[in-house]
Amino acid sequence: MKKFVNDPLNYVPEMLKGIALANPDTLRYVPEYNLIMRADAPHDDKVSIIQGSGSGHEPAHVLTVGKGMLDGACPGDVFAAPPMDYVYETTKLLASPKGVLLLVNNYTGDRMAFDMAQEMSLADGVKVKTLFIDDDVSVKDSTYTVGRRGVAGNFFVMKAVGAASEAGAELDEIVRIGEKVNSVTRTMGLALSACTPPAKGAPLFELGDDEIEIGVGIHGEPGRRRATIAPANDLLDELLEPVVADLPFENGDRVALMINGLGGTPISELYILYGRAHEQLAAKGITVARSYVGEYCTSLDMAGASLTLVRLDDEIEDLLAAPAEIGARIF
Repeated sequence: MKKFVNDPLNYVPEMLKGIALANPDTLRYVPEYNLIMRADAPHDDKVSIIQGSGSGHEPAHVLTVGKGMLDGACPGDVFAAPPMDYVYETTKLLASPKGVLLLVNNYTGDRMAFDMAQEMSLADGVKVKTLFIDDDVSVKDSTYTVGRRGVAGNFFVMKAVGAASEAGAELDEIVRIGEKVNSVTRTMGLALSACTPPAKGAPLFELGDDEIEIGVGIHGEPGRRRATIAPANDLLDELLEPVVADLPFENGDRVALMINGLGGTPISELYILYGRAHEQLAAKGITVARSYVGEYCTSLDMAGASLTLVRLDDEIEDLLAAPAEIGARIF
C-alpha cells in the first residue's frame, strides 16, 4: 500500500483536522464526535440538516457542509457507520427550534445508529426526523444494507433539502421534498479496480487484469456480475440501461445526469462517459437539463464511475439551482 498515512487508526481524525484548519472561517471541528459543522450553525430560523455515513466517500459528506447544503456531518471510520453517540451528540449540538433532519444512506449500520440517536434526541425534546436514501438499482439487498443502497444520488437529496431549509421551510415540508427527490433518483456503479482501506493495507477485493464489477457498491460490495473490460461506450450502456428502465425514465422526461467518479478515475474519462450518456438519453427523447461530472461520492481510490439520473419537475429543478456554498472551498 502506498498512501499518505501515518497511523491508520488516526486516518479520519487527521483528515477532519486538516479540513478544519484549511477552512477556519466557515467550518468548525468537534473531534469528540468526528463532527464537521458550519461555523455559524445552528440557526433558529432554519431546520438543521445532518448526514453521517462512513468516511472514505469524500467529498461526501464532510466536504458538503455549508450554506444551502449540510449543517453538519459526523462520519464514522472508513466504510463504517458513525457510532450512535456521535449522531446523538451532533443532533443535540445542531438542534434548532425548527427541528433537525437526519439524512441516512440505506445501510444496516447507519440505520441502527441514526434510529437510536433519533429516539434518544426525541426523548430529550429535540424535534427530529429521519430520511433514508436508497437510489442504487444494482441489487435489492446486500451484505451491508436492508433494501437498496444509498449511493451518489444522495447528493441530490442533500442539495434539495438544504435549499429548502435555507429558504425557511418547515421540517415536514423538507421531509416531503427529500422523499420526493429520492423517489425519482436512480444510480448504478461500475468498478475497474478495487479500493484499499488504510487499516486493511490491501485491496478490499480482487479483480483480474481484464475484469470489471458491474453494479459494485461504494464499499466494494458485489454487484450484478463480473465481466470483461470493454470500450467506454459499452460500459456506459451497461450502467444507463438498468437505470433508465428502473423508474422508468421515459420519452419527454427532463433529467439531471450525474457521472460520478469513484476516486481513481481521471476527469477526462468521466467526460467520455458523460458524452455517451447524453447522446443515448437524447436518442430516447430524454432531455438532460442539468449536468454533473466529477467526484461526489467516492470509494477511496477505486477506479470506476457511477451514473445517476433524477427526473426533474419545476420544484426539484428550482431547488437544485438554488445557491449553495460548501465550507471547504477549492477556488
